[in-house]
Amino acid sequence: MILVPITYTGGVYRHDEVIDYIEDLGGYIVQKHEMAQEMVLQAFIPKDDIGRFTAFTKPLAGEVAESPLVGCEIAVVIPSLEIHHLPHSACDIAEYLRTVGAKTNMVGLARGFGKRISQLNDEERDVINEHDLAIYVLGNFETCIEQKFNGLRRGVNVPIILTGAPPLEALKRITDPPAAGYVGNLGRFMHRTRTEADIGRLDAVVEETARVLNQIRDEIAHDPLSVSPARLKEVIEDGIPDIHQVYSPTPVTVQLTGLRIKLPFDRYHDTIRSLPVEEDVTIGDTAWISPSRMRDYILVQIKPFSETHIVV
Repeated sequence: MILVPITYTGGVYRHDEVIDYIEDLGGYIVQKHEMAQEMVLQAFIPKDDIGRFTAFTKPLAGEVAESPLVGCEIAVVIPSLEIHHLPHSACDIAEYLRTVGAKTNMVGLARGFGKRISQLNDEERDVINEHDLAIYVLGNFETCIEQKFNGLRRGVNVPIILTGAPPLEALKRITDPPAAGYVGNLGRFMHRTRTEADIGRLDAVVEETARVLNQIRDEIAHDPLSVSPARLKEVIEDGIPDIHQVYSPTPVTVQLTGLRIKLPFDRYHDTIRSLPVEEDVTIGDTAWISPSRMRDYILVQIKPFSETHIVV
């Protein structure tokens, strides 16, 4: 069964029926946002049941849209937190990706400035590698991007999407080996992205991010995960009541191949490892559990079928 990410937008009236229907189809809720009288659900449902789900929600005046960015965590990386490296474009990219379902984290580098000295430290590299992909928000000049990017990519194992003011052809020419994705015409500017042209730039970032994520999903499909990250999220939420007392956004963050759990590692990792997924199968059997470099969180990396020969 192939699960695809979708976003449901509708009223709060009878939204519990929508949730029950998603679960009856074999789907999973990733995030639930209630804003006044509007409800937004980000979920995974079987691909063959999208039409059926759309028909079910039509009498409720709900809208269903495929959202390829749901269920991923993205690092938006900027060279520094100085005003000339953190213009509105970086903040707007991170926020715009959230509106279409992605979970984004801003990563401001300690020594990312300067063409000759730009670099990552070990903690920054490890934090970036805990995400599904990284978006590097760079500047206006080809030579600056070329020299900085070669240093800032060192040790980063996740796919990188590069943004900058030079056009696409120039970005491809100055990066060797190339990044996983490119978005040109998006350099530094000191205004909010309010105009139609500015929103078009952000739409280009979303399209390129979706393309790269779909490539990652195709690679995962060759060696499927032993358990769906969305299903593991439900197991953890049911098995650890303390997660409902965490007030950080998305206490259990779903990634393409795992989860980030916002609980202290030393206190909870043994409990999480022993939670049952199926009879005689625990989370420890299906995933690697390690401390995150981001605060004191827990990182769960789900094992592929080739590592466990378990599918639940």
